[in-house]
Amino acid sequence: MVKGLLKNVDNTTYQLSVPVKDASVVGTWLRDLSDGYTSFNLDGSKDFSTKRVPGPFVVSEVVGARRDVPLLKATNPPLQSEVKPWFVGVSSNVKEEALPPFVWNEAEGELKKTALNQTHRDLGGRMVPFAGWEMPVQYSGIFEEHLATRNAAGLFDVSHMGAYDVRGADAASFLDTVCGNDCGGLMPGESLYTHFLTPDGDVIDDTLVYRRGFDNFLVVVNASNDDKDRTWLESVRDGKVKIDNARPWARAYGYNAEIRNLRDPKSGNDMRVDIALQGPKSRDILLAMGVDDATRARIMKLKRTELCDANVGGFDLIVSRTGYTGEKMAFELFVHPDSAVAFWNGVLKAGEPFGVKPIGLGARDSLRTEAGLPLYGHEMGLGSGKGDGFGWEYMEQRDFSGTLMRDLGVAEGGFGSYVKTYKPWFIGRDAFVAREKERKGVVVRFTFDEQRTRMAHNGDPVLNADGKRIGFVTSCAIDSARFITGQAYVQLAYAKEGTVIGVNQGGNVERPAGLAKVVSRFAKL
Repeated sequence: MVKGLLKNVDNTTYQLSVPVKDASVVGTWLRDLSDGYTSFNLDGSKDFSTKRVPGPFVVSEVVGARRDVPLLKATNPPLQSEVKPWFVGVSSNVKEEALPPFVWNEAEGELKKTALNQTHRDLGGRMVPFAGWEMPVQYSGIFEEHLATRNAAGLFDVSHMGAYDVRGADAASFLDTVCGNDCGGLMPGESLYTHFLTPDGDVIDDTLVYRRGFDNFLVVVNASNDDKDRTWLESVRDGKVKIDNARPWARAYGYNAEIRNLRDPKSGNDMRVDIALQGPKSRDILLAMGVDDATRARIMKLKRTELCDANVGGFDLIVSRTGYTGEKMAFELFVHPDSAVAFWNGVLKAGEPFGVKPIGLGARDSLRTEAGLPLYGHEMGLGSGKGDGFGWEYMEQRDFSGTLMRDLGVAEGGFGSYVKTYKPWFIGRDAFVAREKERKGVVVRFTFDEQRTRMAHNGDPVLNADGKRIGFVTSCAIDSARFITGQAYVQLAYAKEGTVIGVNQGGNVERPAGLAKVVSRFAKL
């Protein structure tokens, strides 16, 4: 063991002071860890070879005195390693009082309205309850809106989504604690898709994380989980809930990470809500609103998942080339809520020559279903389906042996590659690895063979050629070619592209199953 003192010099530099006699071996050890050349496995677990510390980093010895890096002195009480959730050499032998598990009880309340509520009504939008909000399900018709997005561009009000600003010196480390994906590996101007997991590996929510600066992140979550997610993040940061089953007393508190709700007026000028512009003409419309040469260059340069700040048509925006429709050319545009109506109308006006249309929840769902994208509560998470505006009701799901299932996890949903198990520790890592070893099924995309067939619904049984139940439907909609398409959780043996399956629409086992074909196993966000 070598004891030392560690100081955060700036956003990219740390100074570690150790005894002179140990300097050489410590430097070599850190370089080997950073470059992934050495194992730090102490528990003998077989999956440990996938673990590595963040890196690579430059490790160099400070030679001679530097005026800008004074000699270190201990100024704060050392953090008690017994309560840290993970460190090299961690042991579970310590006996401390266990923290309580996170429990969330959703409170009933009045339907909330976005700033665009009256605008939707003026455009003829049919309003329905959705995730605690009153939202438009359609304007001119779901199929027409679906095709408009695929062929030109669609404008979506997604300002009901939760949006947080997470900033501070430890923002990246904190997000790497609560997310399965590698948030710390993002560079400013990049984003990724990830998940919040419980210590049991269950999905709390799926989310997009945008890195705006080295100590500044934008996190966007599902509207139905907004209050729950924020409470979870704050509870983890403040050390109030259990985050590790092996060390139930462990706390990740002490992070310098401020979490602000960007839909809260307290955020002032930093307030942001999300409006999505999706489809092959979306960038043309955005630029037609009016940009200077530098802004045009920044927007043209954006690759998929990248983002930038931009002034478009006089509106201060965060422009991200991301979306939830499967379109390659797609944007999520974060604007101040006071400007939401004017911005929405500005996009429709500039986009009229390009064929833009306002899009409701119905086409939003059919587009993401056609693309094979997940919806929390359907392809992963605790499925309820209640109040989603489409008339879907919760059905208890049973696995292939008839046993009542727990919720679908990330890998069951087909997105296990977005959980980076090379990270040494994050909440739910061990449970995710254990569940993956026993996983028997995955969500696939399917399409019925004939156009004229009944719509399938959540929970409808999926059968093999012998009539044996092999899974259940998680989502279904009409696609661009007017075929009924959907997603279903099936046994791994039936997940291969081209496999013929049967679906008992409406759960009616008395009538013959409609025949469908597995389109693909994976989608990509």
